[in-house]
Amino acid sequence: MLIEKIKQLKQEKQAVILAHYYQRPEVQDVADYIGDSLDLSRIAAKTNAKIIVFCGVNFMAETAKILSPDKKVLLPVADAGCPMAMMINEKKLREYKQQHPDRVVICYVNSYASVKALSDVCVTSSNAEKIIRRFQHQKICYVPDKNLGLYLKEKYQLDLETWPGYCCIHNNLKPEQVQEMRHLHPNAKVLIHPEAPLEVLRLADYVGSTSGIIRTATESADQEFIIGTEEGILYPLRQKNPEKKFYLLNKGLLCRNMKKTTLPDVLRSLETETHEIIVEESVRIQARRSLDLMLEWSQEDA
Repeated sequence: MLIEKIKQLKQEKQAVILAHYYQRPEVQDVADYIGDSLDLSRIAAKTNAKIIVFCGVNFMAETAKILSPDKKVLLPVADAGCPMAMMINEKKLREYKQQHPDRVVICYVNSYASVKALSDVCVTSSNAEKIIRRFQHQKICYVPDKNLGLYLKEKYQLDLETWPGYCCIHNNLKPEQVQEMRHLHPNAKVLIHPEAPLEVLRLADYVGSTSGIIRTATESADQEFIIGTEEGILYPLRQKNPEKKFYLLNKGLLCRNMKKTTLPDVLRSLETETHEIIVEESVRIQARRSLDLMLEWSQEDA
């Protein structure tokens, strides 16, 4: 049986399987840990496993390698990418920094190592608010997600320039979709990920990361929720709250890259140990600095 083979190989090879909340339910089920980007970054930094099998997209596996250089980090599907991460590169950011030397560069974790290496600090959607408040009286450039950047800028009245990047899935959300779903489910609270456009976020009852959405729905006395993020989150939400009702804000909230990884891919990854993540050491050291600062400053959230 596939699952038994995965468990056996994982034990034999002293491997750990990490999976993001957007992964397929069956992949989440075989993972040792599921979480958002911050959760998984913390686990990757501390694991004693020899091999990390990262069920997510490539920048996530790369982050794990930056934080655990002595581990073999495997991405089960080599072309599981993130379009947002590809909307900025080292050359463009270097040029920007030369033109705006007075701006602090705060980098969303949905980016590649070479971009993290040029940034002052990284953030995730879980800790962006906490970290960005440290720079409230400074000039900021936030890369690459314009939507989360604009949300932070408005909420904290920041001198902040955004990069024109976005998540292809969340960026398609529209205010009228929120209004329509509220009409259909008048008792439901609206929980939305901050990668959505600002005009959508303004209509939410709660704006936060995947782990924040799960925590809010679980702790709330409310029984119905409209969820504005990738559909994979519905699986852990319903597992933790079988008595509550969850409605996806829009049927288009499906990330094909996150869904590329299947159980046979996880097994093949353990069997062959291919698609290993490699990060050039000089880049890794610089990127590690911005990630370590992020983990240090968000520690009290742990």
